[in-house]
Amino acid sequence: MQQAIDTLTIPTRGQGLYEITRPVRAFVTQNDIATGLLTVYVRHTSCSLLIQENADSDVQTDLNGFFDRLVPEGMDWLVHTTEGADDMPAHIRAALTQTSIGIPISDGLPVFGTWQGLYLFEHRRRPHQRSVVLHVIGDR
Repeated sequence: MQQAIDTLTIPTRGQGLYEITRPVRAFVTQNDIATGLLTVYVRHTSCSLLIQENADSDVQTDLNGFFDRLVPEGMDWLVHTTEGADDMPAHIRAALTQTSIGIPISDGLPVFGTWQGLYLFEHRRRPHQRSVVLHVIGDR
C-alpha cells in the first residue's frame, strides 16, 4: 500500500466554478497508484467542491444562478456580516455542498464519468487563493 499527499493552490477571480480535473488527474498519475482512493479536500469555509458536467458551460451558468436564488446576498436577518455581504451566504453555500470528495482510482486514473469534471466552487465575490489538499492511497 502506497500513499501520497500534495496541495494545489487555486487562484479564483470571484464567484464561479473552477475546473481542477487536470491537475488532480496529474497528481494521481505522477504517484503511480493503479488502484485506490483519492481524497480531495478544500481547506476553506466559503468555497466547496463539486463533481459536475464539464461538457456544456450552461451547466455552470445554471448552477451559479440556482445558488444566487437559493442563498442570495442581502438577507437582513444574518448576524455574521463583518466580512461583507457575500461572506455568510458563502458559508451557507459551502454548508449545502461539500468540502471533501472521495474518488476511486482504477487503472491508474481517477474514475470520472464521461462528462464529469471536478470543480472548486468559489462562493465569494473577490479573488482568493484557495488551498486544495490531495491525498491518494492504494496499490501500484
